[in-house]
Amino acid sequence: MDRGKIGVLPRPCRLADESYLEFVTSFRYFAIREMFPKVAEHGEAALAKALETGEVAKPDEGEAVKLGDIKRVFSKIPAAPTWQRFVRSQQEMMWRRTRESFYRDIESLMARMDAAAAKNPERLHIDSDFVLPEYTRKEIHCQPGGYTDDPMGGVVFHYGTKVFYEGANDQDELHIELADKATRPADEKVERILDIGCSIGQATTVLKDLYPQAEVWGLDVGAPMIRYAHMRGVERGKDVHFVQRLAEENGFPDAHFDMVHSYILFHEVTVKAMQAILAETFRVLRPGGTFTIYEFPNNDKNQVPAAYRFLIDYDSRDNCEPYSPAFVACDFRGLLEAAGFVVETGPAVSNPFLQSLVATKSSA
Repeated sequence: MDRGKIGVLPRPCRLADESYLEFVTSFRYFAIREMFPKVAEHGEAALAKALETGEVAKPDEGEAVKLGDIKRVFSKIPAAPTWQRFVRSQQEMMWRRTRESFYRDIESLMARMDAAAAKNPERLHIDSDFVLPEYTRKEIHCQPGGYTDDPMGGVVFHYGTKVFYEGANDQDELHIELADKATRPADEKVERILDIGCSIGQATTVLKDLYPQAEVWGLDVGAPMIRYAHMRGVERGKDVHFVQRLAEENGFPDAHFDMVHSYILFHEVTVKAMQAILAETFRVLRPGGTFTIYEFPNNDKNQVPAAYRFLIDYDSRDNCEPYSPAFVACDFRGLLEAAGFVVETGPAVSNPFLQSLVATKSSA
């Protein structure tokens, strides 16, 4: 049954499901916020001792400790295997119960998405002949069906990430912060905005609120995501376009957008696709336009602590993040510059794990 919403967040179909998922939220908070800092503290201390005693060879000047050595040392921390099991278990619990709950109301939810598509078809752009590249069809974060193959993927993602963010993004608070901090062009001209990898359009609709005069587009590879995003937009009275396309082949004219926005997209794609996305984004951004990026950190200059490297490696292997290690290892700023952008550090954000970058297309 439809139990309505709390603000913009849909409620699970049963109170028992909602209560269970509140427990999972607390479980996740404990594993991520309470347990991992202890694993990190003891792991870093053990690694320092291993380097001092020669158990781990000290790297050459300018080189990083080998990931294999980090994993070997950290795995000996008594809490580490338990932490790894907890992280995996809460993720499985989160998706399983979220999906089971909302599937109880599948007919109603599918009808709502169909009704939104019928009411404002000019804002929803899905090509029935669109072919998904195989690299996009991964069950990222272990979400069943991923972003592309579960027709209920949008609503499952929405409530699942409510748990993922430990209740801190129930009303799109994170996306409001990031959209608000997106860098405007120096000339303040903002007529068109593109949100790439928009998922369910949380930042996309906020960008429309911030720039009501602008034409705003959300782009994602997953049709279930943008169908749900479109429904949310229509039901909330947001005049926003959603399109299913590849970010590396977006189909827009040259120099079409004043601003482009991206939140944690690039660690979800192959390096080859990432380079194509950067070139395509440069093409559709007008001279003087800005590209605001919030992403995982990079370790190309050994700037990521050993504990984070341990975390990212585990996340890639046991949380279906197959492309994140290659992203973290790459010189992302260098790739942005190679694509033609002028790159600067962006505004600080509340999540200290994320890097914030602003890439500008020179007007010279």
